[in-house]
Amino acid sequence: MTTPAWPTPQDLQDVQGDIILGFPKRTEDFIFFNIQNAAAFKRDLKQLIPAITSTADIQKLRKDIDDHKKSGKHGLLKAVGINIAFSVKGLEKLGITDDLGDASFKKGQLGNASALGDTGKTDSSGNFVPDWLEPFKNEIDGVILTDSSGNFVPDWLEPFKNEIDGVILVAGDSRESVQEGDNKVEHVLGNSIKEVFKVKGQTRPGKEKGHEHFGFLDGISSPAIDAVTGHLPGQIVVPPGVIITGVTDGDSVARPAWAKNGSFLVYRQLQQLVPEFNKFLHDNPVVVDGLPRDQGSELLGARFFGRWKSGAPIELSPLKDDPELAKDKQRNNNFDFSGESFNDQTKCPFAAHIRKTNPRADLLQPFGSGALLPHMIMRKSITYGPEVTPEEAKENKTKVDRGLAFVCYQSNVVQGFEFVQESWSNNTKFPPQKSVAQPGFDPIIGQNNGQAREVAGLQINNQAGNTTLPIEFVVSKGGAYFFTPSISALKTKLTA
Repeated sequence: MTTPAWPTPQDLQDVQGDIILGFPKRTEDFIFFNIQNAAAFKRDLKQLIPAITSTADIQKLRKDIDDHKKSGKHGLLKAVGINIAFSVKGLEKLGITDDLGDASFKKGQLGNASALGDTGKTDSSGNFVPDWLEPFKNEIDGVILTDSSGNFVPDWLEPFKNEIDGVILVAGDSRESVQEGDNKVEHVLGNSIKEVFKVKGQTRPGKEKGHEHFGFLDGISSPAIDAVTGHLPGQIVVPPGVIITGVTDGDSVARPAWAKNGSFLVYRQLQQLVPEFNKFLHDNPVVVDGLPRDQGSELLGARFFGRWKSGAPIELSPLKDDPELAKDKQRNNNFDFSGESFNDQTKCPFAAHIRKTNPRADLLQPFGSGALLPHMIMRKSITYGPEVTPEEAKENKTKVDRGLAFVCYQSNVVQGFEFVQESWSNNTKFPPQKSVAQPGFDPIIGQNNGQAREVAGLQINNQAGNTTLPIEFVVSKGGAYFFTPSISALKTKLTA
């Protein structure tokens, strides 16, 4: 019998909704929890499953939102989405010890913090200790780590010094809607779980909606799974198995049958030092004949990211922002870096954030799709924390925590998130075979264990020269790896 092409309508009802299409959201809560009583949790989870949002639900919701807008009605359509994912220890508490075929998921983000480049120190036994938020100070898989044991002890937020078994995502159109979702989760799961920590995400206000805290439009160039999302010009199309586990088209790892239609969720708490970032741009403008200093500072930020704050790519508009280009979905992602000659970074530095994390033709032309597609990830992040205060802006010093609750999905953490961070963003020689001078670190998320970073190509008139970034403007405060099971797996495996 021939296996039906993925996805069938049943697949779309089975895959949790945030993975591919993402929740339409203005606000989102991440509820990190521990399972208090496995039997009670299984019983209660059965009652929560009808509220879990599927990909089919998101398809319908997005159509309803589109119809709402076209009808001329004012205001946002009320919507709440709920998804759930589990750490390796959370699964073990439920009696699930199957090998999901991902060594990094099993090891946990904590175990790879040094390789990711996170800031930290070594403990008395000589082990590396990343400087993360207190909640993530122990492995998310539940092992409590201490100095006396000689294990890895990051400096995380206090709530995360104890085990974390899972995370519940609740997203919606408003804080009120999300609170209703939170209340439903609390009511249904009751005392079978204990909340360890909650992160409250919120899109930025007014015209900054969709922009992260540095001011740049976010989420433009995620890959596409054509059969579900379609694709826009320039968008990378990936086989579904690159994102969804157990789908043979793109996922060749042996996994238990129940893991089909799942995905690995990576959570990272990324603090953004906005006043310090803005001060650096102000002090180090790109020098171009006839370009005023303030515009040179704006250009430096654009060359950091590879896009202007509007979202217009500098590959297509190298010296001036183009808001109309940014709004045009047929053009704003339709480029592949194939036009530059060797060592020419006039348009876009090789180290620019969007080029480091999606090198496009830099890899496709010399190496083929096998060098690019397996490393694509679906990003579904949201900002957290308040706007910069006048005091912070005046003193050029961060005093209030703000940043990005970074979320991405993939079928392979090693080939997905970890590869992008370690082999691309932190690799000073990447992209390869493009420049006599080493490109240097990704100036946005490239990490050097807290040390200064060198980036080439930022100054157009001195492309081989390095610019020293004295601090990391994006600071990892910890994170965790989770598995987001299919809805059918929730029904038949996790509640059995």
